Amino acid sequence: MSTIRVFDPPMCCSTGICGPAIDAPLARFAADLGWLKRQGVSVERFNLSQQPAAFVEDAAVRAALESRGEASLPLVKVDGDIKSSGSYPSRDALAAWAGIALPPSSPEEPKATSVSGCASAETGLRVPSSRGCCSPASADAGQKKPGCC
Repeated sequence: MSTIRVFDPPMCCSTGICGPAIDAPLARFAADLGWLKRQGVSVERFNLSQQPAAFVEDAAVRAALESRGEASLPLVKVDGDIKSSGSYPSRDALAAWAGIALPPSSPEEPKATSVSGCASAETGLRVPSSRGCCSPASADAGQKKPGCC
């Protein structure tokens, strides 16, 4: 099976559902990577703000950052080759690069729905939130909610 390595720009989290607004392309991409993992593809993800060493240690990623800066992110490598830089690829592209056939779509497939709230640190389940994932738990608290990105 293929190995996909994603080098993300600095961000709160990779799910796309942090804070008061959902980042739809990022949420879709996170779902697509989850689908790839369920197909047996090895997927690794690195966030520049949380794992800078991974960006420095990879010569191709380091060269992309030196030439184009953060505009080169997100950067997707498949089996060591850069396949995408500067935007999140589609599930179709990811599947093709990984050598996986996409199942035909059916009318019964569930449509994407919006999600709000934080993942509970204890259970991993979504906890409804009117303030968004990375906002303070109370008006006078200056910290992120437990379980946030």
